[in-house]
Amino acid sequence: MEAFQSITLLLLFLFFVLSIILLIGARSRSRSHNSPPSPASLPILGHLHLLKKPTHRTLAALSARYGPVLSLRFGSRRVLVVSSASAAEECFTKHDIIFANRPRFLAGKHLGYGYTTVTWASYGGHWRNLRRIGAVELFSSSRLSSYAGIRREEVKAMIGGLVEECIKCGEPGFRKVELKPRFFELTMNVMMRMIAGKRYYGKEVKEVEAARRFQEIVEETFKASGATNLADFFPLLRIGEKKLLNLHKRRDAFLQSLVNEHRTEDQIDELSRKEAEDSFQSKEKTKTVIDVLLSLQQSDPEYYTDDIIKGTAGTLLAAGTDTSVVTMEWAMSLLLNRPETIDRARAEIDLRVGKDRILDESDLPNLPFLRCIIEETLRLHPAAPVLPAHESSEDCTVGGFHVRRGTTLLVNAWAIQRDPKLWTEPAEFKPERFADGAGEGSKGSFIPFGIGRRGCPGEGLAMRVVGLALGALIQCFEWEREFENVDLTEATAGLVAHKDRPLVALCKPRLFLEKALVSDPLSSI
Repeated sequence: MEAFQSITLLLLFLFFVLSIILLIGARSRSRSHNSPPSPASLPILGHLHLLKKPTHRTLAALSARYGPVLSLRFGSRRVLVVSSASAAEECFTKHDIIFANRPRFLAGKHLGYGYTTVTWASYGGHWRNLRRIGAVELFSSSRLSSYAGIRREEVKAMIGGLVEECIKCGEPGFRKVELKPRFFELTMNVMMRMIAGKRYYGKEVKEVEAARRFQEIVEETFKASGATNLADFFPLLRIGEKKLLNLHKRRDAFLQSLVNEHRTEDQIDELSRKEAEDSFQSKEKTKTVIDVLLSLQQSDPEYYTDDIIKGTAGTLLAAGTDTSVVTMEWAMSLLLNRPETIDRARAEIDLRVGKDRILDESDLPNLPFLRCIIEETLRLHPAAPVLPAHESSEDCTVGGFHVRRGTTLLVNAWAIQRDPKLWTEPAEFKPERFADGAGEGSKGSFIPFGIGRRGCPGEGLAMRVVGLALGALIQCFEWEREFENVDLTEATAGLVAHKDRPLVALCKPRLFLEKALVSDPLSSI
């Protein structure tokens, strides 16, 4: 027993000494290659002990102390943290191809179907093909326009639900409502109708429990997709992998059920589908995302496997729900703390849209101040404060510093969009700073959707959904705070920056709404 303990102590000592030697060697190599500045690190752990939550605030504090281009080490991974607009622009213009890869995190292995989804795939032919499908078949102007009716119906259904809740109260005045669940129902229905042609929330809908389960899956997915799994930094460990596998099984079963439903519908209703194909325009209006992908599978089944279809559908569902939900919740929170801004936005809507109908998507280009509100919300509270991680495919230079191949790149959009060198009163909610279509900073200073090759392809869809929903809420209701001020504290966990406390507000239908509903009745779906 004593011999065993002695051997164990000796091995631990040798391991410690080896770690020190490797650390000294790494520091020596860094100095010789003009690496970015770096805080003191610990053996084995590197700088993980400095990584407190929320991550974007910790990284911003480190950058304020050591510089906007910062080198860190998370276990075995080299990490470059960028917190300046000029360095971010350099990464995604001059070195865009070099930083077009994704690091091989476990989330990409399990939730990304072996790194084959557009989110997790490395830069190359496969990723370009997925991106092309998205640009042509999913996010083109014509495709987005074909789904405009869906967005309109679901926003009106949300408005109708709020009106009904106010009526049920039985007393005139303001009614207390929690907005986040309503935003999730809205975005879930929009995305599910686009992807699979079905609703999960609303009257006579029997899929509510399935929708709630998927809501949990979405939230868990974003928590798992951040750079927070220890096994990503210590390859010999497998901490958290079992949890990811369980999440993948639940997520995969949900997505496979959607694919199977459409495949069955194709077999049963093949004749009617052939009739619909006689009219190209009719076909374009009724095609769902899964329909598109299944048609591609028929022409090339070896490439467009069920995993490719599920990966694409799952990416759209996750990215198209949670991010829009948090943006709408932050926007309403910020507006409630500045009632005069709501009044200005409502006046713009009353002037440009009128009081005889509810605004439509075609009105959005004529509501510039509403867009300013959304952009200012995205500046202060980007859905992804730290952009999804990139990885360098070869050595390069950023901000005058040498960056080695295989380095993980983290761009702190939150810090850049609050940089006092670029923005006046950066912590203040001032939508007017975006008036006339111009912000205050440089090209890389406003990046809520990322920039470069791997920027978010769903920006157009997100702005339509958020703009229509937020505009309708401002137009149709009067709003008041429940307490003196809305708490703007951020939650600490996950890739997406939620509010710590869900928004509860007081609302009352405006007097014009009853008249408007006569000519423009709310959807009963």
